[in-house]
Amino acid sequence: MHAGESEFDVSEWKKRGAGEVIIQSLKCHLLFALLLQVKWKGKDLFDLVCRTLGLRETWFFGLQYTIKDTVAWLKMDKKVLDHDVPTEEPVTFHFLAKFYPENAEEELVQEITQHLFFLQVKKQILDEKIYCPPEASVLLASYAVQAKYGDYDPTVHQRGFLAQEELLPKRVINLYQMTPEMWEERITAWYAEHRGRARDEAEMEYLKIAQDLEMYGVNYFAIRNKKGTELLLGVDALGLHIYDPENRLTPKISFPWNEIRNISYSDKEFTIKPLDKKIDVFKFNSSKLRVNKLILQLCIGNHDLFMRRRKADSLEVQQMKAQAREEKARKQMERQRLAREKQMREEAERTRDELERRLLQLKEEATMANEALMRSEETADLLAEKAQITEEEAKLLAQKAAEAEQEMQRIKATAIRTEEEKRLMEQKVLEAEMLALKMAEESERRAKEADQLKQDLQEARESERRAKQKLLEITSKSSYTGAGASMTALPADLPSFNLISESLSFDFKDTDMKRLSMEIEKEKVEYMEKSKHLQEQLNELKTEIEALKLKERETALDILHNENADRGNSKHNTIKKVPRLVCVC
Repeated sequence: MHAGESEFDVSEWKKRGAGEVIIQSLKCHLLFALLLQVKWKGKDLFDLVCRTLGLRETWFFGLQYTIKDTVAWLKMDKKVLDHDVPTEEPVTFHFLAKFYPENAEEELVQEITQHLFFLQVKKQILDEKIYCPPEASVLLASYAVQAKYGDYDPTVHQRGFLAQEELLPKRVINLYQMTPEMWEERITAWYAEHRGRARDEAEMEYLKIAQDLEMYGVNYFAIRNKKGTELLLGVDALGLHIYDPENRLTPKISFPWNEIRNISYSDKEFTIKPLDKKIDVFKFNSSKLRVNKLILQLCIGNHDLFMRRRKADSLEVQQMKAQAREEKARKQMERQRLAREKQMREEAERTRDELERRLLQLKEEATMANEALMRSEETADLLAEKAQITEEEAKLLAQKAAEAEQEMQRIKATAIRTEEEKRLMEQKVLEAEMLALKMAEESERRAKEADQLKQDLQEARESERRAKQKLLEITSKSSYTGAGASMTALPADLPSFNLISESLSFDFKDTDMKRLSMEIEKEKVEYMEKSKHLQEQLNELKTEIEALKLKERETALDILHNENADRGNSKHNTIKKVPRLVCVC
């Protein structure tokens, strides 16, 4: 089996009885390089596709092809070569959901089944085959982004990361004066709230919202009643519905499956017989006999599933559900383990970052202390040098004072005979005494200054000693912190705390299942609360973007949906209110 195009060559089928087949699925393109035997029936080819995909919930799906602008489904009990497939090359078979569940969460068991439905419903909404209001389109887009990208990370999912994604119907985009960036901003705001949801959970949330849309799961066919009035027949999981061609949202008449006694057709005329014989038989005409055959196929399949849902599950379904519960519990435990591991890793990284920050801070403090120490040493050297100079100056002044004293004594001892000499001598003596006094005062001032400098030197040396002591303490702390940082710098080793040896196999005991049941009940309560919160958010978004709406671009379905919303009508209560003429056969 190889990846390939979604076509297969059927030339000379009826001559050779063999052909190369390619089946197109929304999940992938499958090329079956095989000889299609003459005796092969539709079921043989269908089963081969299901086995390839690992799909067990086969009752929802079928192989679809187009003949003369009419959709048809491969019949399981009919030979493939006997079908009225086109003779032109190439012919395409589409592997699609043929029938839809009433409740996706309860009925879709396998993850592959959920994924296929998600892809198909998402495509139908984007192609506008299912009408979706703008605010719900944004919410669904956010779940689609969660399913594709995983948890929101602002460092990775930056502005513009959704620029190439097709997430909203063109009708919604054209209805508002909003740029792609504005739409992305609103989608991302909801996307960020879905953190922690796995892909399958996000896809299931998408389906749970989509299944409440009025056109979800409905196959529409153009018909005419006895009077020739053009109508639409809708076939879905709940029954048959008659619509006005201009209003595909609200049925005029509904026929629940459990109130229909018989459905049949003769040529182009189709007959619905109610269970209540007092109610008139409803007849209508379709455009082609082939269309009536398709309608009957869909009626039979939907009715069978309708009845099956109201009976006890088969052994196969019970086994599938049990396996799904075990798988869900295993995945939940695995996610919890990964969450714990991630939390431990994040805590280790935070601790490492804090230690690195602290180490950097200590290094800065050490650098500053070292610089302060160097400045203290320079200051001490300068003070010591200045003290030495001052001391020498004081000694010199003292020596000069002593010389002046000696000169004064010598002058006194000299005999001055004349008055003039005496006067001059007295004047010189007075000057000498004045000079001696000044020299003495200067000497004393210099001595005091020398003492002060000595004291400053002592204080500088004490400051130097304290700086050295602080530097020694910081160096000691840095060494210890560095050792701690080296231990925490490898956070990847922390989660391996016996987790490496943990086994991924789980023994589900009764207590485990009871705990799981309690968790499921808790989830239901939480879901109800979230639903209320969700509706409030939808209303807020609707109000927020209402001012940007271009009223002239509203489609007929937009107007009809708004009228239903104003009247408080939803998909399910609308069906309950409309007249019932018939239901399930």
